Amino acid sequence: MKRKNSRRKQSAKIENLTQSILKILKADTDKTFNYKQIASKLGVDDPSSRNQIIKKLSQLTAKKQIEEVERGKFKLVPNINTYTGTLDVTTKGSGYVVVEDLEEDIFIPKNNLNKALDGDEVEVYVYKRKRGGKSEGEISKVINRKRDEFVGVIEIQKNYAFVSTQNSKMYTDIFIPKNKIFEAADGDKVLVKLEDWPEKADSPFGKVLKVLGKPGEHNTEIHAILAQYGLPYEFPKEVEEYANAIDTSIQESEIAKRRDMRDTLTFTIDPKDAKDFDDALSFKILDNGNYEIGIHIADVSHYLQPGTILDDEAYERATSVYLVDRVVPMLPEILSNNACSLRPNEEKYTFSAVFEINKKAEIKNQWFGRTVTYSDARFAYEEAQHIIESKSNTIPDEISLSGTSYEVPQAIADAVITMNDLSKIMRNKRMRDGAISFDKVEVKFSLNEACEPTGVFFKTSKDANKLIEEFMLLANKKVAEFIGKQNPKKTFIYRVHDEPNDEKLAALQNIISRFGYKLDLKDRKSTTKSLNGLLSDVQGKKEQNLVDTLAIRSMSKAEYTTHNIGHYGLAFDHYSHFTSPIRRYPDVMAHRLLQHYLDGGKSVAEEEYEEKCNHSSSMEGIAATAERDSIKYMQIKFMKDHENEEFLGVISGVTEWGIYIEIISNKCEGMVRLKDMNDDHYVFDQDEYAIMGQKTKNVYQLGDEVYVKVKNADLVKRHLDFTLIGSKESVEA
Repeated sequence: MKRKNSRRKQSAKIENLTQSILKILKADTDKTFNYKQIASKLGVDDPSSRNQIIKKLSQLTAKKQIEEVERGKFKLVPNINTYTGTLDVTTKGSGYVVVEDLEEDIFIPKNNLNKALDGDEVEVYVYKRKRGGKSEGEISKVINRKRDEFVGVIEIQKNYAFVSTQNSKMYTDIFIPKNKIFEAADGDKVLVKLEDWPEKADSPFGKVLKVLGKPGEHNTEIHAILAQYGLPYEFPKEVEEYANAIDTSIQESEIAKRRDMRDTLTFTIDPKDAKDFDDALSFKILDNGNYEIGIHIADVSHYLQPGTILDDEAYERATSVYLVDRVVPMLPEILSNNACSLRPNEEKYTFSAVFEINKKAEIKNQWFGRTVTYSDARFAYEEAQHIIESKSNTIPDEISLSGTSYEVPQAIADAVITMNDLSKIMRNKRMRDGAISFDKVEVKFSLNEACEPTGVFFKTSKDANKLIEEFMLLANKKVAEFIGKQNPKKTFIYRVHDEPNDEKLAALQNIISRFGYKLDLKDRKSTTKSLNGLLSDVQGKKEQNLVDTLAIRSMSKAEYTTHNIGHYGLAFDHYSHFTSPIRRYPDVMAHRLLQHYLDGGKSVAEEEYEEKCNHSSSMEGIAATAERDSIKYMQIKFMKDHENEEFLGVISGVTEWGIYIEIISNKCEGMVRLKDMNDDHYVFDQDEYAIMGQKTKNVYQLGDEVYVKVKNADLVKRHLDFTLIGSKESVEA
């Protein structure tokens, strides 16, 4: 009788088993796995494969790469080469993980990103490459997604759809199942939410949350900017209803709790198109010849009570967002434009810092607390500037807010002139103490009713602006000092600004030397003095905007914190934000804490407020990015109507793929791509901030003036491409 062959066919050896097991354990370092669970993850279930896994688990345990926590249950041994940081994805698809305690960022090849996206908090394993010995990393775990909502254009197929985000740092599109397309039509710009990223899927799975409209349409693109950063463009209905139900009338019972300053001369100075006025100044001459000057701030905290849905919404927003054609307010209109707006000829609840100041602008006395005030007048900056320059109390019709000439009461005109004189003394003292004078030009657009840009103009800071700035700085500084110098120490909200990084200053020095400027970086005093000299010297020059921008980038970023380190840029040891609670949540917190301490309250929990500070700083950064994007969009829209015109610009950036040109007349910035420069093959010289033609030896360097023409103005991708006509010298020769 023939024996049955009972031997089964031998299973193949599992390839890269070590890496596969480590990858499974790295993906969830808090969890333990047995051999059956690992086999399931690898998709094998035959005895030979299981034996290979059991054997490999034993070897890895012996090498102390993994540990047996309980019998048959394994987890990864925490590795000294494992770090936690934030992923920064490059436009080429690779990335760097920024780790706080490491001097150098960790390079991540694109095949090691392992489903991590730009901005995610990740765990990264660092190893040395076999060739060259350089360290690289592999993302072993996504700890926190920075975001799970994205804006893009949807492409609908028969049974599914894909959304392309058109974000150079988003290396994948998003797969949308047919039943999650919502109401989108092919080609719509949409907001999508990531829901899952299956193990073997190339793209994450998502669903359409909202249809924003057709690409290129004005409202679509503005709403897309807001949606891209998770910023709302309307208030939830219940928040609006709550705000509208608040009693905003001025009550005698509340006035009795406050310092009544309704009889003191009070006025506001704001931009002519301002809709909310959150600060006012009062002025009185005292019997001893000194001045009593009050900085009165809308008492938002009176209406914004902790624990309400209104307060929760304001905290989440943390700031108003100022796009080119609209404001996305932190507070509903009933508060921002009405109850909390210090409008002329109306009584308002305010929170005030009141100072006795002598003719040398020295502070002799100070008082902080809740007040009730009455604004006697409202001025635009242009009107106040006219009073300062002409010393006249007659406002001509061409700058009058009403369009009609009128006379300002002499007492108010005198107050404006006196306060301007005091503000100049205060500003000069700040400069002597080491403050840095950043008066960067702001680009503004003239818009028609359809929000089409009809012109570009530049907002500059004159004496009237600086008058307001100095008294707001005074209030912010003195409030922070008042709390910061108390003993025992009390938790407070500070606006801090660290000293600049030496490497960034050296890089700035290297660039500005090409324009003939020099910094003295010997010590703090010489650094600030030479920085101010630089910012003054470039005023009105072709390179002003470039140098101003580079100087600002060399500085540390200001932020909110409970840990006071002072404010380098202002040369203040104590500084807070107290003066704009309608549009900044940290100011609301400062008001609440100040009143709490004025009432004799004990210090509040530092950890809680530090978390709120971090949130506020983060939202401020997001809002600033959205604002820049809206300006870029409007610049492209403006240039789209000037496609056949030649413009003189200055080279504002040089990269391996092209040169950036900023047009001098309107500050619009676009790119000339090297591949479009047909007269020669140009090579990037990183050390010289230049590109050089291999045959012609033509050199285009940072700061050079060139003529360009618009090649492509893409509103959807927000790209502005130029065609290079030539250097200023060659074109004008």
